[in-house]
Amino acid sequence: MHFAQDYSKTAWIHSLVDCTTMLCAPLGSFIGNRLSCRFAVILGGFMASTGLILSSFATSLENLYLSLGVLTGIGFALCYTPAIAMVGKYFCKRKSLAYGVAMSGSGIGTFILAPVVQHLIELYSWRGALLLLGGFVANLCVCGALMRPIALKEEQLSGLLSADEENTYNKQQNDLNSKSACKPGQPIRTDCLNSCVFFQSLQEYSFFLMPDFMVLAVSILFLAYGCSVPFVYLVPYALNVGVSHQNSAFLMSILGVIGIVGNITFGWLTDRRCLKKYRYFCFLTAIGMDGLCCLLIPTLQSFPLLVPFSVLYGYFDGAYVALLPVVTSDIVGSQYLSSALGVVFFLHAIPYLISPPIAGQ
Repeated sequence: MHFAQDYSKTAWIHSLVDCTTMLCAPLGSFIGNRLSCRFAVILGGFMASTGLILSSFATSLENLYLSLGVLTGIGFALCYTPAIAMVGKYFCKRKSLAYGVAMSGSGIGTFILAPVVQHLIELYSWRGALLLLGGFVANLCVCGALMRPIALKEEQLSGLLSADEENTYNKQQNDLNSKSACKPGQPIRTDCLNSCVFFQSLQEYSFFLMPDFMVLAVSILFLAYGCSVPFVYLVPYALNVGVSHQNSAFLMSILGVIGIVGNITFGWLTDRRCLKKYRYFCFLTAIGMDGLCCLLIPTLQSFPLLVPFSVLYGYFDGAYVALLPVVTSDIVGSQYLSSALGVVFFLHAIPYLISPPIAGQ
């Protein structure tokens, strides 16, 4: 309204944030692997906060594309992947539940921040609201400082891995050492250092050779085109079919609350012994239900019909979000989880960029 632009042009801000966050996810993995998850999250929190504060001084929509879309998106990317990877390093037995609780923060944010930000806009205008959000997001630096790095000793690692996993791990280490030009007791040369870095990077992304991971990667390219659109256009669509402003905002709150329920309950369910072996099938079921809900949207022309949509879509979207890192971990193992998550989130980038503007036409 301030810049007199339509929904389609304004949606590029949301698209750029999501796209940049996913596009730069491998960068977050790289910094987290090379330096530490703690450093990556602190740096990302500083960049995201700076982007929001600069956005409060924007004089055009293009300024917001750069500050709020790109700079803040890069900051979120540096925080997102390392933070999720840390959960997989800390939890083994109840990994799905741990991820469900961790990922429920998105739903909590949708539920609480939507009305809070609206209230801040009414009190301090959109510029003041962005300035306050910049200070709020700066707390990511505090969260990053609390991420105590853990280093598993060889004897601890062998106690956690099964016999097959331990044999695979030892074989990978032996292969890496045999191929490397770096030998113990020898002085470090430039070609030796380059060889070590090359083979280390090659090993980090060896999961590309896994057929199951390639199937997951292809599926991500398709599902990402639809999963963000309801969050961008549910309120405009509800207003367009005659739902009041208050009830339209309430639909988003339902999405947020039920998303939290989906995160935690689906995570808890898939940790049960009877379902633990079928996490991949549960993941596909959640995606299929989300797709079915989206197919039914054109037939939902009133508030009583949109409420069940918000409940079902919110629940299964929460289930999908919680299970994505779990399924990735089950496929590639915790050793490659950070790098694999970076690739998985990277595959969301282009769909997140183009799907909201296309849906707004």
